[in-house]
Amino acid sequence: MAGFRVGDVMTRQVVYLPAETTLDEAARVMKEADIGDVVVTDGATLAGLVTDRDIVVRAVAECSDPKVTTIGSITTREVVMIEQNASAGEAAALMRERGIRRILVCDAERKLVGIVSLGDLAMQLDPTSALSEITEHAPNY
Repeated sequence: MAGFRVGDVMTRQVVYLPAETTLDEAARVMKEADIGDVVVTDGATLAGLVTDRDIVVRAVAECSDPKVTTIGSITTREVVMIEQNASAGEAAALMRERGIRRILVCDAERKLVGIVSLGDLAMQLDPTSALSEITEHAPNY
C-alpha cells in the first residue's frame, strides 16, 4: 500500500446529521447521496458515525421502529481519526487494529475533511479485486 496517502483516496463528501434524525430519514439521505455512512452531531459536537450496516444490524435486527428510533441511539461513539497525509498502510493497520471499516480523515488542525473506507483502499490498491468490484456497485463498503 505504499505510494498513496489517505487524502488521495478518501471520500470528501461528508454528510452530517443531528442525533435526533430517525433511522428511516438517515437511510433515505444515504441512498440519495449514494453513501454508506453519516457523521452524527450533537449540537456543534461530533458525536460519532452511523453506517448503513448499523441501521440494518443494530436497528432492523433488533426490531426497532425506523420511523421513531434515532441515529443517536445506535451511533458508534468511538471516533477514530487519521490525518490525511498518513499512508494507506497506516490507515489499513488502524482499521485492522480497531476492527473497523471506516475512519474519519482530518487535516493537520484536526478538522474533518473526509472519510476513508476499506473499499477506498482496495480500489486504489487493486481495482480488479473482488472487493473493489463489490465497492463499485455498493455505497462505501
